[in-house]
Amino acid sequence: MRFFSKITVIFNISFVLAVVLWYVERNNSYEGNSQQILPLPWLEGTLVILGYGAIIVNTLFLILYFVFSSLKVNTQVAKWIIIFNIIIFCCQVYFHFILK
Repeated sequence: MRFFSKITVIFNISFVLAVVLWYVERNNSYEGNSQQILPLPWLEGTLVILGYGAIIVNTLFLILYFVFSSLKVNTQVAKWIIIFNIIIFCCQVYFHFILK
């Protein structure tokens, strides 16, 4: 569970960076501009793929954590990771289902 929590944090950080890139490109785009803000499309594409897949990984992690904690299984996951994942999950739900 500790390894999965670290993977989830990496996915969630990628989600935050993907949202920042989306917001920057959305606000700096104007008519006739076809250039990207970040001249590394492979890096941006990787962040977007990891970031958009983060909601699935985060949902799975939170479900597993709550099931294990309800069964009183020792998961050895830091509390800040749980709090961070819950906050990011709320942001992901807002971004994917309400904002877009």
